[in-house]
Amino acid sequence: MNRIYIPTSSAEDWRKFLAEPEKQWRTGYSAKELAEAWQNANGFPDEVQQVFSASAHPALSELEMLMGIPEYQVNVPGGARPSQNDLFVLAHAKDNQLVSIMVEGKVAEPFGETMETWLANASAGKQERLRFLCNTLGLPNMPPPNLRYQLFHRAASSLIEARRFNAGYAILLIHSFSAEHKWFEDYQNFLGLFGISGKVNALVELPGAWSIQLFTAWVHSPARIQ
Repeated sequence: MNRIYIPTSSAEDWRKFLAEPEKQWRTGYSAKELAEAWQNANGFPDEVQQVFSASAHPALSELEMLMGIPEYQVNVPGGARPSQNDLFVLAHAKDNQLVSIMVEGKVAEPFGETMETWLANASAGKQERLRFLCNTLGLPNMPPPNLRYQLFHRAASSLIEARRFNAGYAILLIHSFSAEHKWFEDYQNFLGLFGISGKVNALVELPGAWSIQLFTAWVHSPARIQ
């Protein structure tokens, strides 16, 4: 995978990095909302910054955004394709540690397939990937069938890149632009595997891996594009 990235000058520049630009770059869809929110912010969007500032974890209360890369691919063992994350952010924490943040944008789109659907007639590669994801997240190798596969590889991606950058923290950040908080229940079900309950606009800690502290947050922003 090529590791050369080019800068963006407007939200429109994000479009070319999408897997399916004609399908995904539409008003009311997360790709466009996310690009507008992050491209036009001076660092973190206001709602994201507020969640970090209110965190009970002192090191994460004053994060400095160092860089952001749209449509960031992370290689995960097994399967034919990498995990393509909406946005990867590398940040600097108050205690001088680096922070790996994987951002998943949401409006009305679901978190992809359920585990039951994704594992139907699973290949050896899929089985290998599931074992890796579950081992990375410290979870049983056979999650409940109603959980969403996307949340597993997005959370694992934050840890994988944290280890690659020698970061002390990893964060899975769901940036939702849905007034109804659509799919929040799926997020809650995923956190339930760790015995944790999340809240809108709150940062919570999950069990980490490789001596990396893992966190997650569901951040809501109002839709910018009508």
